[in-house]
Amino acid sequence: MKVKESKEIRLQKVVTKTGAELYKIVVSPSLFYLEQNPEKESKYGVAYKQLKKDYPDFYMFWEIKNGKFTGRLLTATFLDRDDIDRFIDSIISSENYKDYEDIREEL
Repeated sequence: MKVKESKEIRLQKVVTKTGAELYKIVVSPSLFYLEQNPEKESKYGVAYKQLKKDYPDFYMFWEIKNGKFTGRLLTATFLDRDDIDRFIDSIISSENYKDYEDIREEL
């Protein structure tokens, strides 16, 4: 009998240096996804905070591989994808979005 190898994926809650509770999806010791911090004053933080306010079931995770952000984004939601895309487009085109620099969460 042959056993198929599988990866164990775990969902954890972590607390950042500033006290924010975020979800972390652990795929392996060298690969995980960290939820965007909605309290970060960055363009992604501002957009995510608004999305969470309007759509509580929307989640945004950044991929971290070997201790570094890869730039890959994972999103999860129960809403229609077109609604989320239109909302993100409206955030990006607003003046408020440009006021924040891209500051990523410290690991």
